[in-house]
Amino acid sequence: MSVVAIAGGTASIGRAVLEGIQERGHANPIVLSRKYSKETEQELGARIVAVDYEDAAGLAKLLEANNVGTVISGLDGFGGGESEINLIRAAELSSVTKRFIPSCWGCHYGPDKSSFAHAIPKIAAEKELEKTSLEWTAVVVGFFLDYYGLPKVKSHVTHFVTILDIAAGKAAIPGTGDVPAVFTYTQDIGKFTAALLTLPKWEKQSYIIGDKLTWNEFLKLAEEVRGVKFDVTHDSSETIASGKITELPGHVPAYQYFPKGQFQAILAGFSQLFDEGYLDFKPKQTLNDLFPDIKTVTAKAMLDMGWKA
Repeated sequence: MSVVAIAGGTASIGRAVLEGIQERGHANPIVLSRKYSKETEQELGARIVAVDYEDAAGLAKLLEANNVGTVISGLDGFGGGESEINLIRAAELSSVTKRFIPSCWGCHYGPDKSSFAHAIPKIAAEKELEKTSLEWTAVVVGFFLDYYGLPKVKSHVTHFVTILDIAAGKAAIPGTGDVPAVFTYTQDIGKFTAALLTLPKWEKQSYIIGDKLTWNEFLKLAEEVRGVKFDVTHDSSETIASGKITELPGHVPAYQYFPKGQFQAILAGFSQLFDEGYLDFKPKQTLNDLFPDIKTVTAKAMLDMGWKA
């Protein structure tokens, strides 16, 4: 059975992918982690291998020793993306590793987004992969739908409030709010990624469409589920481009981790992506087309699971 190594598989999207592979049962997953924990290993139901992401040569030997044919990255990139670059170099050095999925899990960024902090490590990873002989694909999923069902829905991502603050009944819509965007539940991403591993050939981008709707449509669904009229602000394209957004109550807890100005700039970057149609995917083919047996959770279903009660 093929061995698949998941970097960052103890949390967030990495763990959702691990669970998708375990559910499908066609590959043998191991988890790469900076620290080994027997308790976490038992919780995951998968072997954890402790790694040093600063040592590409050592990583390559580790991949070979574990007969890893495919590497999937769920690394967050907050350190600038150097860990993932070293992982890519290690996969290229490894004599047994042939495939790589970088930590994209969003949209495909063009050169015009090269200054957006969230995009920088993702652009760098794709550039590094282009230098290799590895077969690789970036899994493009839009925005994580989980954020609008937490804390009730099953998810391993950290709670993150942007655009719609459902608990507070407030919204800060980017632009007109009429630009469609793709939203996908991480558990569905895990299932599709597991299925993707069975394909004999990969495209450079593998698209998953969980649901597609505008922010105005999403807002209307949230109001219906909550049974209240939201207090709505529309942030202009100019405001967003300046790195500012309307503060929502759900933003405040994040300031203990990020200064307000820095956090607003991050959220403004995402708002700009929505406003400019970066998440309005129109691919010729999606993984949904290739694997019609996998049914995705819609925005309405996510809101119902998280807020209907």
